[in-house]
Amino acid sequence: MAHDAPAAAASGKVVIRNIGLLLSGDIARPILDADTVVVMDGRIAAVGRAKDVDAEGARTVIDAHGCGLVPGLVDSHVHPVAGDWTPRQSQLNWIDSTLHGGVTTMISAGEVHTPGRPRDVVGLKAMAIAAQRMFTAFRPGGMKIHAGAPVIEPDMVEQDFKDLAEAGVTLLGEVGLGGVKDGPTARRMVGWARRYGIQSTIHTGGPSIPGSGLIDAAVVLEADTDVVGHVNGGHTALPDREIRCICEGCRRGLEIVHNGNERAALYTLRTAREMGQLERVILGTDGPAGSGVQPLGILRMIAMLSSLGEVPAEVAFCFGTGNTARMRALDCGLVEVGRAADFTFLDRPQHGAGRTLLEAVELGDLPGIGMVMIDGLVRTGRSRNTPPAVAVPEVVAG
Repeated sequence: MAHDAPAAAASGKVVIRNIGLLLSGDIARPILDADTVVVMDGRIAAVGRAKDVDAEGARTVIDAHGCGLVPGLVDSHVHPVAGDWTPRQSQLNWIDSTLHGGVTTMISAGEVHTPGRPRDVVGLKAMAIAAQRMFTAFRPGGMKIHAGAPVIEPDMVEQDFKDLAEAGVTLLGEVGLGGVKDGPTARRMVGWARRYGIQSTIHTGGPSIPGSGLIDAAVVLEADTDVVGHVNGGHTALPDREIRCICEGCRRGLEIVHNGNERAALYTLRTAREMGQLERVILGTDGPAGSGVQPLGILRMIAMLSSLGEVPAEVAFCFGTGNTARMRALDCGLVEVGRAADFTFLDRPQHGAGRTLLEAVELGDLPGIGMVMIDGLVRTGRSRNTPPAVAVPEVVAG
């Protein structure tokens, strides 16, 4: 398989049959009564029972052999730099390795680990545009990477946000990692970004890297970003009373990350559930970070929140798929006709305590991944990182 997979390859007609469990990614209806998915040129064309869909004339046929099929996982919070390399850990191929953890889409929260990252307005805009261009063209293993997220500085003006949007930038890096750390300035710039269709995220909690600082509940609420980045800290979390204040004081996305405080993650989850707003919970890794690179970070968060947070596994999968897709305005993450055919095939791990995929996750075990598909094209077979799955899909034609 080519490491830099082309983005524009057409899948033709693909039929996925004998699906044992189909998770939709939609928290309102997480399990679908279907065993077959039909893909046409990278898009979902039909979902249903084998007898009810047109499976004739497929270029590729995949027999799921009874394994589960979920939308490709989405990591809402990563920090890429250049290609498939991170200077934070001096590690190569971390993105390709994450693909083997079932993640098919990554969203940059800022290319903040770039050596010599420019802080002047001209430089930060140039770097953001360059990153957006690079990761549009470069997709390790086929991974979709939404990058080019400038870290805002106090001397930026509205025209700068207009310039960025016109150049194709759609994200802001974490507010608080640069020179903007106060609520009024952040709110003004977030408003400019929103005016030009740029989505925003804020650093939440104590400082994580040199140059960052404390961003407390008052700043988070005043800034009013689209996503409350690592609400469970990255790594240091706010006190429970401030986390509750954030959950109750806004309707924005509540991003829980792997590289954060696990107790605070569970507290955030319980608070969102008490409020009847689990649709706000989304997942990220916040990697690469000082604690490393986590290729299985999203799977681990799903298993942790399900097993310790007492959330049904099919709902926990929505946190890392459909919830994030809707919050981030992505065309993937949900099994719906017309959306991108990004899928992760998985099943309960061999020799685990769980009798089914969902029970295994609810007991805290990681499922085994047998295949990953992006835009209707098979990108990986058996994962090199997960435990082996009981049921594994197979390409039987094509």
